[in-house]
Amino acid sequence: MPSDRRFRETLRSFRVATWLGWQIESNWADPFVFAIYSLVKPLAGALILVFMYAAIAKGGVNSPLFPAVFVGNAMFIYVPAVLAGISWTIIDDREHYGMLKYVYTAPVSVFAYLVGRGVAKAAVATVAVVVTLLLGTLALSVPIRLAGIDWLLILGALVSGCAMLSLFGILLGGVTLVTARHNYGVGEAVAGGLYLLCGVVFPLETLPLWLEVVGRGLPITYWIEAVRRALLGAGSPAFNGLSNGALLGVVVGSTVVLAGLAVGTFRLAERRARARGLLDMQTMY
Repeated sequence: MPSDRRFRETLRSFRVATWLGWQIESNWADPFVFAIYSLVKPLAGALILVFMYAAIAKGGVNSPLFPAVFVGNAMFIYVPAVLAGISWTIIDDREHYGMLKYVYTAPVSVFAYLVGRGVAKAAVATVAVVVTLLLGTLALSVPIRLAGIDWLLILGALVSGCAMLSLFGILLGGVTLVTARHNYGVGEAVAGGLYLLCGVVFPLETLPLWLEVVGRGLPITYWIEAVRRALLGAGSPAFNGLSNGALLGVVVGSTVVLAGLAVGTFRLAERRARARGLLDMQTMY
Protein backbone atom coordinates (compact mmCIF):
# COMPACT_ATOMS: atom_id res chain seq x y z
CA MET A 1 0.00 0.00 0.00
CA PRO A 2 1.44 3.41 -0.92
CA SER A 3 2.54 5.44 2.07
CA ASP A 4 0.19 8.37 1.35
CA ARG A 5 -2.81 6.05 1.16
CA ARG A 6 -1.76 4.32 4.39
CA PHE A 7 -1.46 7.72 6.07
CA ARG A 8 -4.94 8.76 4.91
CA GLU A 9 -6.46 5.51 6.18
CA THR A 10 -4.67 5.88 9.51
CA LEU A 11 -5.92 9.46 9.84
CA ARG A 12 -9.45 8.39 8.94
CA SER A 13 -9.32 5.56 11.48
CA PHE A 14 -8.15 7.97 14.15
CA ARG A 15 -10.83 10.56 13.35
CA VAL A 16 -13.70 8.07 13.31
CA ALA A 17 -12.48 6.34 16.47
CA THR A 18 -12.28 9.67 18.30
CA TRP A 19 -15.85 10.52 17.24
CA LEU A 20 -17.05 7.05 18.27
CA GLY A 21 -15.25 7.27 21.62
CA TRP A 22 -16.87 10.63 22.34
CA GLN A 23 -20.32 9.24 21.52
CA ILE A 24 -19.77 6.33 23.89
CA GLU A 25 -18.43 8.59 26.64
CA SER A 26 -21.24 11.13 26.47
CA ASN A 27 -24.38 9.37 25.24
CA TRP A 28 -25.46 7.87 28.58
CA ALA A 29 -26.99 11.18 29.72
CA ASP A 30 -28.30 14.43 28.29
CA PRO A 31 -25.64 17.15 27.87
CA PHE A 32 -26.60 19.00 31.06
CA VAL A 33 -26.30 15.91 33.28
CA PHE A 34 -23.07 14.89 31.54
CA ALA A 35 -21.63 18.38 32.11
CA ILE A 36 -22.53 18.22 35.82
CA TYR A 37 -20.92 14.79 36.12
CA SER A 38 -17.78 16.00 34.33
CA LEU A 39 -17.47 18.87 36.83
CA VAL A 40 -18.54 17.17 40.07
CA LYS A 41 -16.30 14.12 39.73
CA PRO A 42 -12.95 16.00 39.65
CA LEU A 43 -14.10 18.44 42.32
CA ALA A 44 -15.00 15.54 44.61
CA GLY A 45 -11.60 13.96 44.03
CA ALA A 46 -9.83 17.23 44.79
CA LEU A 47 -11.84 17.77 47.98
CA ILE A 48 -10.95 14.27 49.19
CA LEU A 49 -7.29 15.21 48.85
CA VAL A 50 -7.90 18.49 50.69
CA PHE A 51 -9.61 16.72 53.59
CA MET A 52 -6.81 14.14 53.74
CA TYR A 53 -4.18 16.84 54.03
CA ALA A 54 -6.25 18.87 56.50
CA ALA A 55 -6.58 15.83 58.76
CA ILE A 56 -3.12 14.27 58.40
CA ALA A 57 -0.44 16.62 57.08
CA LYS A 58 1.24 19.12 59.37
CA GLY A 59 -0.13 22.51 58.39
CA GLY A 60 -2.87 20.96 56.25
CA VAL A 61 -3.40 22.74 52.96
CA ASN A 62 -0.90 25.39 54.09
CA SER A 63 1.86 22.78 54.02
CA PRO A 64 4.62 23.72 51.54
CA LEU A 65 4.16 20.29 49.96
CA PHE A 66 0.48 20.82 49.21
CA PRO A 67 0.74 22.76 45.90
CA ALA A 68 3.00 20.11 44.34
CA VAL A 69 0.74 17.34 45.62
CA PHE A 70 -2.37 19.10 44.35
CA VAL A 71 -0.93 19.62 40.86
CA GLY A 72 0.34 16.02 40.75
CA ASN A 73 -3.07 14.71 41.77
CA ALA A 74 -4.79 16.88 39.14
CA MET A 75 -2.50 15.74 36.32
CA PHE A 76 -2.81 12.11 37.36
CA ILE A 77 -6.43 12.26 36.17
CA TYR A 78 -4.99 11.67 32.70
CA VAL A 79 -3.38 8.37 33.72
CA PRO A 80 -6.45 6.18 34.36
CA ALA A 81 -8.40 8.03 31.66
CA VAL A 82 -5.90 7.35 28.86
CA LEU A 83 -3.90 4.35 30.06
CA ALA A 84 -6.79 2.34 31.48
CA GLY A 85 -9.22 3.80 28.93
CA ILE A 86 -7.36 2.41 25.91
CA SER A 87 -7.01 -1.06 27.45
CA TRP A 88 -10.70 -0.93 28.41
CA THR A 89 -11.56 -0.38 24.75
CA ILE A 90 -10.59 -4.01 24.08
CA ILE A 91 -13.07 -5.22 26.72
CA ASP A 92 -15.74 -2.75 25.64
CA ASP A 93 -15.62 -3.71 21.96
CA ARG A 94 -15.07 -7.44 22.46
CA GLU A 95 -17.44 -8.27 25.32
CA HIS A 96 -19.93 -5.42 25.69
CA TYR A 97 -20.63 -4.61 22.05
CA GLY A 98 -19.26 -7.71 20.30
CA MET A 99 -17.60 -5.46 17.71
CA LEU A 100 -13.87 -6.13 18.06
CA LYS A 101 -13.85 -8.82 15.37
CA TYR A 102 -15.46 -6.35 12.96
CA VAL A 103 -12.82 -3.74 13.75
CA TYR A 104 -10.22 -6.28 12.65
CA THR A 105 -12.04 -7.09 9.42
CA ALA A 106 -12.59 -3.40 8.56
CA PRO A 107 -9.96 -1.39 6.62
CA VAL A 108 -8.80 0.54 9.68
CA SER A 109 -5.55 0.88 11.58
CA VAL A 110 -6.02 -0.85 14.94
CA PHE A 111 -3.43 1.39 16.62
CA ALA A 112 -5.04 4.56 15.29
CA TYR A 113 -8.42 3.21 16.38
CA LEU A 114 -7.22 2.55 19.95
CA VAL A 115 -5.48 5.92 20.23
CA GLY A 116 -8.56 7.67 18.85
CA ARG A 117 -10.73 6.06 21.51
CA GLY A 118 -8.19 7.19 24.08
CA VAL A 119 -8.31 10.78 22.80
CA ALA A 120 -12.04 10.93 23.55
CA LYS A 121 -11.33 9.89 27.14
CA ALA A 122 -8.47 12.39 27.31
CA ALA A 123 -10.86 15.16 26.25
CA VAL A 124 -13.14 14.41 29.22
CA ALA A 125 -10.06 14.17 31.47
CA THR A 126 -8.86 17.59 30.27
CA VAL A 127 -12.07 19.19 31.51
CA ALA A 128 -11.53 17.49 34.87
CA VAL A 129 -7.89 18.63 35.06
CA VAL A 130 -8.73 22.26 34.21
CA VAL A 131 -11.59 22.35 36.75
CA THR A 132 -9.37 20.86 39.45
CA LEU A 133 -6.54 23.32 38.81
CA LEU A 134 -8.99 26.24 38.83
CA LEU A 135 -10.34 25.06 42.18
CA GLY A 136 -6.81 24.93 43.56
CA THR A 137 -5.92 28.37 42.24
CA LEU A 138 -9.11 30.18 43.23
CA ALA A 139 -10.07 28.47 46.48
CA LEU A 140 -6.95 26.83 47.91
CA SER A 141 -4.22 29.37 47.08
CA VAL A 142 -2.25 26.97 44.89
CA PRO A 143 0.26 29.42 43.32
CA ILE A 144 -0.48 28.92 39.63
CA ARG A 145 -0.20 32.20 37.74
CA LEU A 146 -0.58 32.58 33.99
CA ALA A 147 2.41 34.90 33.81
CA GLY A 148 4.59 32.37 35.62
CA ILE A 149 3.72 29.29 33.57
CA ASP A 150 6.49 27.84 31.42
CA TRP A 151 4.32 27.34 28.33
CA LEU A 152 7.01 25.61 26.29
CA LEU A 153 7.64 23.07 29.04
CA ILE A 154 3.96 22.42 29.73
CA LEU A 155 3.21 21.98 26.02
CA GLY A 156 6.11 19.58 25.55
CA ALA A 157 5.19 17.66 28.70
CA LEU A 158 1.52 17.34 27.76
CA VAL A 159 2.20 16.17 24.20
CA SER A 160 4.92 13.68 25.12
CA GLY A 161 3.08 12.59 28.28
CA CYS A 162 -0.18 11.84 26.49
CA ALA A 163 1.75 9.93 23.82
CA MET A 164 3.49 7.94 26.55
CA LEU A 165 0.20 7.15 28.31
CA SER A 166 -1.35 6.06 25.00
CA LEU A 167 1.52 3.63 24.44
CA PHE A 168 1.14 2.29 27.97
CA GLY A 169 -2.54 1.79 27.17
CA ILE A 170 -1.71 -0.12 23.98
CA LEU A 171 0.71 -2.30 25.95
CA LEU A 172 -2.00 -3.11 28.49
CA GLY A 173 -4.47 -3.57 25.64
CA GLY A 174 -2.26 -6.39 24.35
CA VAL A 175 -2.34 -8.01 27.79
CA THR A 176 -6.11 -7.62 27.93
CA LEU A 177 -6.47 -9.14 24.48
CA VAL A 178 -5.15 -12.53 25.66
CA THR A 179 -6.53 -12.46 29.21
CA ALA A 180 -9.58 -14.60 29.76
CA ARG A 181 -10.35 -13.74 33.38
CA HIS A 182 -10.00 -10.71 35.64
CA ASN A 183 -9.13 -8.53 32.66
CA TYR A 184 -11.60 -5.88 33.80
CA GLY A 185 -9.26 -4.65 36.51
CA VAL A 186 -5.94 -4.67 34.65
CA GLY A 187 -5.90 -1.00 33.68
CA GLU A 188 -7.24 0.30 36.99
CA ALA A 189 -4.83 -1.89 38.97
CA VAL A 190 -1.85 -0.56 37.04
CA ALA A 191 -3.08 3.03 37.42
CA GLY A 192 -3.50 2.48 41.17
CA GLY A 193 0.06 1.19 41.45
CA LEU A 194 1.39 4.18 39.53
CA TYR A 195 -0.53 6.52 41.87
CA LEU A 196 1.52 5.10 44.73
CA LEU A 197 4.89 4.89 42.99
CA CYS A 198 5.09 8.11 40.96
CA GLY A 199 5.19 10.61 43.81
CA VAL A 200 1.71 11.92 43.14
CA VAL A 201 0.47 12.50 46.70
CA PHE A 202 3.71 12.31 48.69
CA PRO A 203 7.44 12.63 47.97
CA LEU A 204 9.20 9.55 46.63
CA GLU A 205 11.76 9.68 49.45
CA THR A 206 9.04 8.76 51.96
CA LEU A 207 8.71 5.33 50.32
CA PRO A 208 10.85 2.34 51.30
CA LEU A 209 14.12 2.47 49.39
CA TRP A 210 13.28 -0.31 46.94
CA LEU A 211 9.93 1.30 46.08
CA GLU A 212 11.64 4.68 45.68
CA VAL A 213 14.03 3.09 43.17
CA VAL A 214 11.05 1.65 41.26
CA GLY A 215 9.33 5.04 41.28
CA ARG A 216 12.43 6.78 39.93
CA GLY A 217 12.51 4.26 37.09
CA LEU A 218 8.99 5.12 35.90
CA PRO A 219 8.73 7.78 33.16
CA ILE A 220 5.38 9.00 34.50
CA THR A 221 7.25 10.24 37.60
CA TYR A 222 9.33 12.58 35.43
CA TRP A 223 6.29 13.69 33.44
CA ILE A 224 4.44 14.76 36.60
CA GLU A 225 7.58 16.52 37.85
CA ALA A 226 7.92 18.41 34.56
CA VAL A 227 4.29 19.58 34.77
CA ARG A 228 4.79 20.72 38.36
CA ARG A 229 7.77 22.83 37.36
CA ALA A 230 5.91 24.28 34.40
CA LEU A 231 2.91 25.33 36.49
CA LEU A 232 4.48 26.12 39.86
CA GLY A 233 8.04 27.05 38.92
CA ALA A 234 9.37 24.38 41.29
CA GLY A 235 8.90 20.69 41.91
CA SER A 236 10.16 18.02 44.24
CA PRO A 237 13.58 18.58 45.89
CA ALA A 238 14.40 14.99 44.93
CA PHE A 239 14.78 16.11 41.28
CA ASN A 240 16.71 19.34 41.85
CA GLY A 241 19.69 17.84 40.05
CA LEU A 242 17.73 17.58 36.78
CA SER A 243 17.08 20.55 34.52
CA ASN A 244 13.74 21.09 32.80
CA GLY A 245 15.28 19.91 29.55
CA ALA A 246 16.57 16.74 31.22
CA LEU A 247 13.14 15.96 32.65
CA LEU A 248 11.51 16.43 29.27
CA GLY A 249 14.28 14.39 27.65
CA VAL A 250 13.56 11.47 29.98
CA VAL A 251 9.87 11.60 29.08
CA VAL A 252 10.51 11.83 25.32
CA GLY A 253 13.20 9.14 25.38
CA SER A 254 11.01 6.81 27.42
CA THR A 255 8.17 7.38 24.99
CA VAL A 256 10.36 6.36 22.04
CA VAL A 257 11.52 3.18 23.83
CA LEU A 258 7.98 2.42 24.96
CA ALA A 259 6.71 2.75 21.39
CA GLY A 260 8.73 -0.26 20.28
CA LEU A 261 7.83 -2.27 23.38
CA ALA A 262 4.11 -1.46 23.17
CA VAL A 263 3.76 -2.18 19.45
CA GLY A 264 5.81 -5.37 19.70
CA THR A 265 3.83 -6.65 22.69
CA PHE A 266 0.49 -5.82 21.11
CA ARG A 267 1.40 -7.51 17.81
CA LEU A 268 2.53 -10.62 19.68
CA ALA A 269 -0.69 -10.69 21.70
CA GLU A 270 -2.70 -10.04 18.54
CA ARG A 271 -1.20 -13.09 16.79
CA ARG A 272 -1.90 -15.21 19.86
CA ALA A 273 -5.48 -13.93 20.05
CA ARG A 274 -6.08 -14.74 16.38
CA ALA A 275 -4.61 -18.24 16.76
CA ARG A 276 -6.75 -18.98 19.84
CA GLY A 277 -9.94 -17.36 18.59
CA LEU A 278 -9.97 -14.69 21.29
CA LEU A 279 -11.03 -11.73 19.16
CA ASP A 280 -14.69 -12.56 19.72
CA MET A 281 -14.33 -14.20 23.14
CA GLN A 282 -17.16 -13.74 25.61
CA THR A 283 -16.04 -14.54 29.16
CA MET A 284 -19.40 -13.68 30.74
CA TYR A 285 -17.40 -12.85 33.86
